[in-house]
This record gives sequence, C-alpha cells and structure tokens, in this order.
Amino acid sequence: MKKCVVALGSKNPVKVYAVSRTMRLLCNPQVVAVDVSSGVNAQPCGLIETLLGALNRASQALASVDNAEYGVGIEAGIFLIDDLALDLQVAVIVDRNNRVSIGFSQAFMMPNEWVNELVRGVELAEIASKVLSRPNIGRRLGLIGYLTQGLVTRTMLSESALIMALIPRLNPHLYKLPCLDELRTKLLKAIQDDDTCSRIRLNTK
Repeated sequence: MKKCVVALGSKNPVKVYAVSRTMRLLCNPQVVAVDVSSGVNAQPCGLIETLLGALNRASQALASVDNAEYGVGIEAGIFLIDDLALDLQVAVIVDRNNRVSIGFSQAFMMPNEWVNELVRGVELAEIASKVLSRPNIGRRLGLIGYLTQGLVTRTMLSESALIMALIPRLNPHLYKLPCLDELRTKLLKAIQDDDTCSRIRLNTK
C-alpha cells in the first residue's frame, strides 16, 4: 500500500489515533497534526455549522502541510429535534484536487438539563467535565465513553465518521465529489439562513 501524508486539523490525541487507524483503508498514513481554527462557534449547533467547522479544519490543515495529500477535519456538534439535542461527529477529507468527502458518526441524546447551555454556546466538554467531575473528558473516552460505561468511546465515533467519509474514496467510480470552494460557499449561505439555534427556546423541564 502506498504511503501518504495526512494533515489533521487538530492535535487532540483521540483524533490523531482515529485518523491513523482509519486512513489505513486508503493508504499507509503519516499523520501530521496541526492547530487550526474551525472558523465556527466553540460549540457548533446544527449540522451545517458542524460540517462547516470540519471543512475549515480539513482545508486549513491541508494548506499548512506542504507534502500532505489529504487534509482531515473532525468536528463534534449538536443538532436539534424539537426540544431534544443530539451530539454527533462530522469528518471531512479534502484532497489536493480540492475534492471533498464527508461522513457522520452515530448520534446520541444530550441530558435534558444541558440543552439550554449548549444552545447558548457553552461547550459540551466544559459542561460534562464540570457536571461529571471528569477533567479533559474530551481528550479521553469522551462523554459517550462515560455514558456507555466504555462500550462506545469518542475514538470510535471519530473512526465511524471517518470511515463514512472514506466510502467515496474507496469507490471512486461511484461518486463525483463536490468542490471545496463551492461547498463552502453553499454552507456559508445556508448557515446565514438557518437561525434555529439562535431563536429556539427549549422547554427542558
């Protein structure tokens, strides 16, 4: 299998491990982790904002590492269904042809009492670390690891999202991947039109 350099838009060890494992489906990866900005709120709210954050991380990472063939961004965010908030991870892979592939992890419900804080923009990791007395929970098993007693971990969610993002690249004859700039433009337009998180007032009692 050919070797490749993969630029990851995060130095979180959970994400580094997930990328180093899953990208083996495509190549023999050397993962270079770089600090980049997601360009979205610290706690993304809605699928569009979460996807945009992952896209920004992937594209900036690729631009930061000259010899990288792929840029990867992983962003965790919440999306709302009525008065429920669910957490999921979004993975984006960008290549040197500026083509983008996308994947999502499984989603799980947030505790009801946390929803209003999440909608206001308080980071999930901050809430979970405080309420559960688990410092840096996002850099270990993650909230999902705590809630499932270790059956599912944050690494597993990251890997799941990445594997989904790899599907078009493993089956290129079936897919025409979107262009980075066109997709970003559409997402920026869509996020301006989506005021769900800013206007919603959830009754979580």
